[in-house]
Amino acid sequence: MLRKQISLRLPWFTASVVALALSTTTALAEPFWTETANGPAMRGKAETLPDFVDLAAKLSPAVVNVATEQKNLPRVDAPHEDESGDGPPGQPFGDDDPAHPRSLGSGFIISADGFILTNDHVVENAQRIVVTLQDGREFKARVIGRDEKTDIALIKIDATGHLPVAPLGDSDGVRVGAWVIAIGNPFGFDHSVTAGIVSAKGRFIPGNYDDFIQTDASINPGNSGGPLINEYGGVIGVNSAIFTRTGANMGIGFAVPVNLVKAELPELRSLGKVVRGWLGVYIQPVSEAQAQAAGLSLPRGALVTEVIDNSPAKAAGLRHGDIIVQIDQHEISESQQLPLMVGNVPVGRNAILTVIRDRATRKIPIVITPSHEAELASLESGSRKAPLALGLAVKQVDANLAHELDLPATRGIIVAAVDPDSPGAIAGLRPRDVILEVDREPVKDLDDWRHALDHAANENITLLLVRRNRGTVFITLHGRG
Repeated sequence: MLRKQISLRLPWFTASVVALALSTTTALAEPFWTETANGPAMRGKAETLPDFVDLAAKLSPAVVNVATEQKNLPRVDAPHEDESGDGPPGQPFGDDDPAHPRSLGSGFIISADGFILTNDHVVENAQRIVVTLQDGREFKARVIGRDEKTDIALIKIDATGHLPVAPLGDSDGVRVGAWVIAIGNPFGFDHSVTAGIVSAKGRFIPGNYDDFIQTDASINPGNSGGPLINEYGGVIGVNSAIFTRTGANMGIGFAVPVNLVKAELPELRSLGKVVRGWLGVYIQPVSEAQAQAAGLSLPRGALVTEVIDNSPAKAAGLRHGDIIVQIDQHEISESQQLPLMVGNVPVGRNAILTVIRDRATRKIPIVITPSHEAELASLESGSRKAPLALGLAVKQVDANLAHELDLPATRGIIVAAVDPDSPGAIAGLRPRDVILEVDREPVKDLDDWRHALDHAANENITLLLVRRNRGTVFITLHGRG
């Protein structure tokens, strides 16, 4: 599957929302997946160019073809995000064009009773999922759990007889330069095997929760959800995204680290989702000048640019200008690390933040509380029941919603849904656009929105200023039917 190129939501050095804590309260006594012994104890056993023949023969049977029939969704044609071609070309694999409701991806079996890992975007909006094994057997699959933020889904098939299993390895122990192979279904060519090395670790792609493993093993559309495997036969990552300007492999691929996935699996199995929490702050990297002003020898930590009202950070007494350098004694060298470190704190548990304020070090206890995922669900579903003006269902942006959607501001009206063939759809408005002005008049809330629409009722043309991803665009609506 090949999705359209997407512009990621945040630029590399723009303030981002620190959210997200994985709850470990549902951890199981015994993992339900299969693991393999690998890591430092195995090093030195493959000092020459490895032979992947046996490895491919052993693990290919555990890799499956995941075909889905997707729900027909309304299509909204809109201008390209960046017609210059200079925008970030990070791109998950897939094709969400409603004109092609069938999609194809990869997955791999992690337990003998039929649990399968794949990407969330492979099964997103799926009405029917069919899993095909290498031996030709086909099974209907059902979704057990999904997590959009890490692009991971757990699905299940009910099969009799032997099921081959791909054991999960240790992504933390993987070193840059290590040999890896990828197995999947690029362009529908099932069970293709490619080899390469780990190019980098800890790659942060703006707007994503993961710190990805980067590889130059050739991966292409259709590899979504397939395994990235080390030379000892352990899955170290789930292939999820590519860096491309052409839609095909350019030698840079990204995989979700398997240790992050293993932390999610118990909740995906028992709850069907991952429960997260948040601190409730906007952050940005610490510059050299800011580090010197704070008394730090080197730039490190996460600079708090805003504290959201009614958040755990507000209750704990965090302030604008604080630099968070540790959480529970774990050092924060880069600001992007903070969300993942919060992810290691169970929801509802106390954590200790080490903060630099006025050149002094402070220890601040904070309680990690659940995030507001339900806000997003109500945004998508409940808003569609309201009368549509300009063919748009809208919702007022508040601090919590801005946090959930990684919006840089807490004012304006967010587009929740666009009615097909409406003036809004024809003009190119999209869900998650934030309307800032109507006919040059600021729109801060729903009252401003209604007033602006009433004022423009007799006009044939309405000019909207819209925030979209990294910038703002003017959109002209012709006619208000």
